[in-house]
Amino acid sequence: MEDNSKDSTANLNRRAFLRRGGALTAGLGLGGTGLSLISCGRKADGATNSAPGAKVREVRLTATPDEVRVGPGHTYRSWFYDGQYPGPELRVKEGERLRVTVQNELPEAGTTVHWHGVPVPNAMDGVPGITQEPIPPGGAMTYEFEAGPAGTYMYHSHQGLQLDRGLVGPLIIEERTPHVKYDREHTVILDDFLPGAPRPLEELAADRGREGSGGMMGGGMMGRDSDDSRGMMGGGGCPMMDGDESSGGGMMSGAMGGIVPPYEGLLVNGKLPADPAVFDVKEGERVRFRLVNPSSATTYHLALSGHRMWVSHADGRPVEPVEVDSLAIGMGERYDVIVEADTPGAHALVARPVEGDAPPARGMVSYQGSRQGRPPDGQVPAGLRGEGRRLRYDDLQSVETPLGRSGDPDRTFDLRLSGGMMMSRGEWTIDGQQYPDAEPLAIREGERVRVNMSNMSMMLHPMHLHGHFFRVGNAIKDTVIVEPHMGRASFEFDADNPGDWFFHCHNLYHLHAGMAREFRYT
Repeated sequence: MEDNSKDSTANLNRRAFLRRGGALTAGLGLGGTGLSLISCGRKADGATNSAPGAKVREVRLTATPDEVRVGPGHTYRSWFYDGQYPGPELRVKEGERLRVTVQNELPEAGTTVHWHGVPVPNAMDGVPGITQEPIPPGGAMTYEFEAGPAGTYMYHSHQGLQLDRGLVGPLIIEERTPHVKYDREHTVILDDFLPGAPRPLEELAADRGREGSGGMMGGGMMGRDSDDSRGMMGGGGCPMMDGDESSGGGMMSGAMGGIVPPYEGLLVNGKLPADPAVFDVKEGERVRFRLVNPSSATTYHLALSGHRMWVSHADGRPVEPVEVDSLAIGMGERYDVIVEADTPGAHALVARPVEGDAPPARGMVSYQGSRQGRPPDGQVPAGLRGEGRRLRYDDLQSVETPLGRSGDPDRTFDLRLSGGMMMSRGEWTIDGQQYPDAEPLAIREGERVRVNMSNMSMMLHPMHLHGHFFRVGNAIKDTVIVEPHMGRASFEFDADNPGDWFFHCHNLYHLHAGMAREFRYT
């Protein structure tokens, strides 16, 4: 076990960090009683405000069955984009137009692509039954939108349970002027590894009933490092808000209340710990890690051995850098962190599941010129041993200049999140209604909308809103975790992107079992 006490970044305060990394972009944090939000930059018809003559970046993606290697002796035959897992990184500059033609070569299955976190025009959002019909086998569809705002995003299928087959990849929109400086960057994709076809919760529950409690991995994926028994709530664990914004109790085991897909492991960039993804750095560099969690049923607690992290972005949007030893990242969330490369050697990047007892995902940070080939087996970062500071939502402070008006919301929704596997079927609901039979939530363009959520279930729910960013505390995000056991969370957004927009739990199996609603402009 390594000791972080010698890490020089521990002695850097935020002002010193910014002085070394460049001045913070001038901006006004979102706080106090007067609320302002970021505009999505949309015209009344939902079209983007592209600059005249903006460069067009054309890409072609093919969804197809294929086989990839995830570790020694582990090949994975499933569905991927361009035969890669994760799919190819799409990288574009802010303000360019991105034109992506998606070819569907899947066997007997329609598909779509959703641009997670990007406030695209409604017709480009990729939600079957709301914004488009699925692309039929052998068919194609072209998605086109302005790339913006800058940030770390992802793209994935929004058809059924296809996300858990491997149809996912990173989307990076590069800033014109980053608010923190860095020398190199790496994209880190965390995912849960399902070797077979995904199945609905009720089928998994039926299997468990036939096989008995020992027939499935009720608490997770068999075994776990024994060094971190502390839950994610106490002592500033899971990144929830204090006070009115969020509260809640402890976690329970199992990603679905004891029913989980039969995952074989957790991956970093498509690799099991036995053959870890390697991230090269050079001593003296400042390295940006873009952390992305497209997992279907896993929230992670992440830390890097031998180093602290400066969180610089949350869900793609810049925040005042905050120094932490670890952070939790829910399904659908993204965090960018800056790391000072000042501890030569090989270090474990560890992402442990918050719920369940599965062995963690592991990657490796390797210094150029180091003779240490790999970190010691079982190396556990201090941040996962209950030491140091864990990120909380109330640590996040937006640095962007807010647009729009301030004031009280025009419309408020109080929503209860409930459900589970205690019923005859696996049902998850929002305010007692199960999608697709749930009534739309009506809003009007120009309104300020507040959403209050109470979690009546025993599971956490990462709630994601399409087509908009929202304010949670002093940060701007598109996904927020609502903790279990009467946990609460609230957010507000400006209704400035007309259309019909999906709002749902980003646990894929909760979504599939009905935990979704639709915001509809009227």
